[in-house]
Amino acid sequence: MLDGEGFRLRSFLEELVAADELARITTPVDLIDVGAQLEGNPRAVLFDRVGPEKVELVGNVMGSRQRLAMALGVEQHQLIHEVVRRAANPIQPVSVTTAHAPVHEVVLQGDEVDLTRLPIHLQHTGDGAPFISAALDFSPKQANGVFNVGCRRLMLRGPRQTGIDLNSPSDLRAQLEVARAEGRRLPVAFAIGSHPCDYVAATMLSSVDDELALVGAMRGAPLPVVAAVSQDGLVVPADAEYVIEGYLDGNDIRREGPYGEFLGYLGETKLNPVFHVTAVTRRRDALFQTATISGRNLEHTDTAQLVALATEVNVWSALRGAVRNPVAVHAPPASGGMYNVRVALRQQYPGEARNAIAAAFGSKADIKNVFIVDEDIDVMSDSQLEWALATRFQPARDLVIGTGFRAVPIDPSLNGIRTGDKAGFDLTRPFGEMETGRWQVAEAPTTRNGQGTTSSVLGALRDGPLTYWELMTACGSRDGREIARALSSAAETGEVVLRDDGRYGRP
Repeated sequence: MLDGEGFRLRSFLEELVAADELARITTPVDLIDVGAQLEGNPRAVLFDRVGPEKVELVGNVMGSRQRLAMALGVEQHQLIHEVVRRAANPIQPVSVTTAHAPVHEVVLQGDEVDLTRLPIHLQHTGDGAPFISAALDFSPKQANGVFNVGCRRLMLRGPRQTGIDLNSPSDLRAQLEVARAEGRRLPVAFAIGSHPCDYVAATMLSSVDDELALVGAMRGAPLPVVAAVSQDGLVVPADAEYVIEGYLDGNDIRREGPYGEFLGYLGETKLNPVFHVTAVTRRRDALFQTATISGRNLEHTDTAQLVALATEVNVWSALRGAVRNPVAVHAPPASGGMYNVRVALRQQYPGEARNAIAAAFGSKADIKNVFIVDEDIDVMSDSQLEWALATRFQPARDLVIGTGFRAVPIDPSLNGIRTGDKAGFDLTRPFGEMETGRWQVAEAPTTRNGQGTTSSVLGALRDGPLTYWELMTACGSRDGREIARALSSAAETGEVVLRDDGRYGRP
């Protein structure tokens, strides 16, 4: 029997407490105040008593790279490579019975179901209704016994109905179109309250056919699944906090939204299908979850962090086939996690920076701007990127512009056009001149312990020219001023000169 607690959301919160990554609010909080408490908050937040029901609600669990790394048990710099490694090793799910499924401890069906009794809060002032924002969808793929997993938002429409956004291309949208053409409904379940590993899997663009196995891959353990209580042919995560079961009817299309989108702006209303709820199941001590999205502080939102990680994984995969030595990739969450990407290279041949730009343009991620730097630049550092942009870039020479690319429709800068532009910024130094001449970075002198190799400046210069720091090292100097005195005396007698390259040497 599988452990139903190892990948429980509540268990992960205990790890966040130990790492001081969780803020806890023990006083009663009205639902209208939840959004303000989460906005721009660098930590996850657990509300002990929200709404008149005084139930538990947690938000912003995945709103930092550190917390995503913790979920996978690695350091931040290892995160991309760990996700790539795990994605290559899918782990098939394991079926359990209702008796061993914590999510079936409480089962509500028919008229017992009332979504308006759940702590679903209004997240943004312009939203069309409260939204369930942390929903993972589980649906069967066409007649092949495998399942699709995705991440959705659900607009509260009433006790047993929600809206769902399926405007963008997705597996779930494709499945619904097939079901509609065949004159049937599509069974779907949504898990609310899941381990971060599950969200990482749900947001990956992967070639794994059965995405339940991809969830297992991200966990590093099989996902326990149980048969849905109200929809035939559907399975759900047995260790989730809540599951909402129901179906989509491709002929029941209504206006949905608006909602604050992942780029920070309020979206438009859209025509979307209605999700009809047939059951709600949960743990006895279930913990409801909300995901942060949109606003001015995208770097502290669940959505931007998840999108950034997925973007980095996709770009890294594209780079591996285009250049010999990619070093690092970073998609800043402040740009929504998708539109701006930084790539560090160890260039082996001239032109590799342009290859990297082309690879990023053609990756699965819908990148808009890509910045290519040398390996000496830390792609996680805003200040180092600004430095590289200011000192290693000439627009007429180093800017690559492409037009007519696939674009994300909610990008407000498109002005309604269906395709968009991309820009590549080559911020690398000329090939072969990495650490020479004008590209030599001014570094602070390092301390070297031990005695020098000679007691005099002239003795140090016997084997060739040296910089002032090299002279200090050779003479074992911890001060340096005595080197200036010795050089002055030697210059007066014509025994030492300062060369054009800044080193001291014999005439």
